Amino acid sequence: MLQAPSLAALQGIRHGFFDRGGGVSQGIYATLNGGVGSDDAPENVAENRGRMAAALGVTADHFLTPYQIHSPEVATVDAPWTSDNRPRADALVTATPGLAIGVSTADCGPLLFADPEARVIGAAHAGWRGAFTGVIEATVAAMEKLGAGRGRIVAALGPVISQPNYEVGAEFVERFMAADAGNARFFAASARPNHAMFDLNGYIASRIERAGVGHFEDLRLCTYADPARFYSFRRTTHLGEPDYGRHINAIALAREAQTT
Repeated sequence: MLQAPSLAALQGIRHGFFDRGGGVSQGIYATLNGGVGSDDAPENVAENRGRMAAALGVTADHFLTPYQIHSPEVATVDAPWTSDNRPRADALVTATPGLAIGVSTADCGPLLFADPEARVIGAAHAGWRGAFTGVIEATVAAMEKLGAGRGRIVAALGPVISQPNYEVGAEFVERFMAADAGNARFFAASARPNHAMFDLNGYIASRIERAGVGHFEDLRLCTYADPARFYSFRRTTHLGEPDYGRHINAIALAREAQTT
């Protein structure tokens, strides 16, 4: 479990960007695959998620991730749900202690948020599409509705595919340039004609700044470049593998704020 120092310093808040170590899954899913949408054995995924829940001090049924759809949709959570009524969204927010809220990733940007004063937390799945369509700003707005102040929010970005490994086509570049000519700074030259290398880290950071978040930390870890530690959808595609594991990135409010 990886942690952002800025979030780890907050009392009464637990979090983790879980890497691929410490679980029971085998083969291409080895070992801590948390993806309920993968083709891994369901009992292995359940055991892995139970271990993650325990690490954050919650029960397995209070360890919640949405059905992700690469959108700006945010769900506000105040109680556990079942697999039958899991919300279709790419971010979760809560002010309810004892719940761990998280998102799954395998190259996209996992963002965890906390306002320690208001005791409001959030988790967002910020792939290019979600970031482009406003999932970051929507998450901050949903946290504000629960009492958070955007200037007090601490946000951290976990492992994400880095620019040297994120090649995109001309249509991708054109979409971003049509939205804002300033987006040119997030693209570098590629060795292939009509392609470019996209800086998802930088783009997420710019949207965080635009949202007025008080403090932002990027762990600067690349999923694609480190197969021993991280799953990667793009690496799996390049290798021709049939499926891939998913990381869970989650944050929880302790039932009572810790004191020193």
